[in-house]
Amino acid sequence: MTQDGALGQNPLAVIIGGGNGIGEATARLMAERGWRVVVADRDPGAAERVAADIGGAAVTLDIADAVAVEAAGAAIEAAHGPVGALVVAAAVFQDVLPPAQLPLEAWERTVHVNLTGTWYANRTFGTRMARHGRGSIINIASIAAIGSVPVHAYASSKAAVVSLTLNLAGEWGRAGVRVNCVSPGSTLVPRVAERIRSGRYAADPAEFTALGRIVQPSEVAETIEFLASERASAITGVNLVVDAGWHVAGTWAQYGGVRPAPERVGSAG
Repeated sequence: MTQDGALGQNPLAVIIGGGNGIGEATARLMAERGWRVVVADRDPGAAERVAADIGGAAVTLDIADAVAVEAAGAAIEAAHGPVGALVVAAAVFQDVLPPAQLPLEAWERTVHVNLTGTWYANRTFGTRMARHGRGSIINIASIAAIGSVPVHAYASSKAAVVSLTLNLAGEWGRAGVRVNCVSPGSTLVPRVAERIRSGRYAADPAEFTALGRIVQPSEVAETIEFLASERASAITGVNLVVDAGWHVAGTWAQYGGVRPAPERVGSAG
């Protein structure tokens, strides 16, 4: 269904960046859980594909365009009614470069999309939610926001998204709007899967997690849907890390790394 048609009466979720990766997994899960879903993405083909699969609506949207975001907010509410949940999953990454080699244009683009674009979306939809007296916003940050990693623009932009989330949670709490953040670790989205296959990572990311594996998109989606739902009705202003234990395992490296699991009872022949 396109944005020209009504989506019914269940709570409405808008997933920006819903055409792929974590956003796509979230759109699919929320539709399964009974949400009406608007899939917004700068790639119209991706948005339409996901929306068609889940019985949702597709909107072409570049989060970096403030005018387009505001227009989308007004159009979505006019077509489908008040938005109950906003998920901001759109972002850009950067090449792993030292500061002297990182082009200023790359820095500005990364910060503009990841931080300023998230601000545009939060302002547009959060202001409307506050007028209606209810709503939930989930911003997607990253474990890069809470650690030290050699992606300076990306990590800085995501750390700022966490700060923005806390600020807006305080701003709109009395208006009935909850604002939370999810920080995924290395997640098996297409971009990460390709980096693993091509050997672009110096080591398998799973080696640096307590659980010995990386995160599945569906696991991040479960966290997002929980925060969007009434099951999380008393939770606002949190940054929930979903990283398979990356942030706790990293400091074990100087001691030889995380210990392997003991032999399980009954595993011997």
